[in-house]
Amino acid sequence: MPVPALCMTADRERVVAQAKAERRRHRRVRVDLPGRLFVPAEERETLCRVTDLSPGGAQVVCEIVPAADAAIILYIDGFGRFEGIVARPADGNFGIKFACSALKRERVAEQLTLYMNRGTIDETVLRRHDRAPSKGLARFTRANGDIVGCEVLDLSLGGVSLKTDIRPPLGETVLIGQMAGRIVRHHENGIAIEFIGQPQAAERAQAKLTVVR
Repeated sequence: MPVPALCMTADRERVVAQAKAERRRHRRVRVDLPGRLFVPAEERETLCRVTDLSPGGAQVVCEIVPAADAAIILYIDGFGRFEGIVARPADGNFGIKFACSALKRERVAEQLTLYMNRGTIDETVLRRHDRAPSKGLARFTRANGDIVGCEVLDLSLGGVSLKTDIRPPLGETVLIGQMAGRIVRHHENGIAIEFIGQPQAAERAQAKLTVVR
């Protein structure tokens, strides 16, 4: 009878459609974005440029070319922070395979769609957590035990931006507001810290962050 054949055709078309959608989500997009690379094993960091990007990885042009399978941390302007491993190292460039959750891959796919449509990313709109301006003085403790005074520029459940002349290396773990965090970016006024832990713990840190008026 023709009905089973029609069902098989419909199932096949559905599978093909899903595969095409998956390829679209992981399609590489040519970009030209500034970034910063950190190689934890070598404690080295440098500026770089990202020349193509997908939810699963990126191609990077950089004066430092880590060995294949080396673990790296990459900050891409407008897209945020990524952890991954090096793939296909060559002279002056290499690929990166991201190690991130399905949720983050979906978010990157959305960002790339906006990038292709607008040519730029409004980072304040696309941040995973809404940030609220929060002026005030605070302190953070470095991995070596040094206590550093700073000014809170903005704060969210995901992290905090600080004004400080002290810029610990990317990837260093610090303590602020009884919450552990990791240095993920240097900016013109100081540093950005991403909280480590569950959202509930970050919420407590946000409430307990010591602000000296």
